[in-house]
Amino acid sequence: MDGGLRLYSNDGKRLYLNGPERAAFLAAARRAPDETRLFCWIMAYTGCRISEALSLSAGSFQVDAEVVAFRSLKKRNKIVFREIPLPSDLVADLRDVFRPMFATACDAPLWHLSRVTAWRRVKHIMDLAGIDGPQANPKGLRHAFGVHAVARGVPELMLQRWLGHADLKTTAIYAQAVGPEERQIAARMW
Repeated sequence: MDGGLRLYSNDGKRLYLNGPERAAFLAAARRAPDETRLFCWIMAYTGCRISEALSLSAGSFQVDAEVVAFRSLKKRNKIVFREIPLPSDLVADLRDVFRPMFATACDAPLWHLSRVTAWRRVKHIMDLAGIDGPQANPKGLRHAFGVHAVARGVPELMLQRWLGHADLKTTAIYAQAVGPEERQIAARMW
């Protein structure tokens, strides 16, 4: 596995947000100031890493196609981009809030935050959503994206590309989710 990627801690605690927690996170972010809300939604709807979200500029988006292109920052000595589709409402909100930047396809970052400040903002939204435990962090959002995608039937090869995994074995970890997520997967079979 990729760097010990796992969905459960050594003591069996979940390291990803489950469906209700993910919904609570998105709802709590809806009440945050625009820039925080959009940062949190980008993280939740794309499964990106904080550093990848912080590197986004207006030029990273294909607004008409409703797609964002992330530079995979974990590809040492290689420049690799991956495109992820976005919900229409998110694209419209990004374009409205960052209107001057989108009007000129500016290459300046959308968010002028340090990695630590961005982490704290995501964590604050999780606190507001009542999410507590080892899953209550930005990595838990990335894992939630993977679990949610598998539960909704996104093909593993597509999810691999969206998450920027070099090896399909890394992506396959998301099929190991249990509980309500496993029931959703099993329900497709019934």
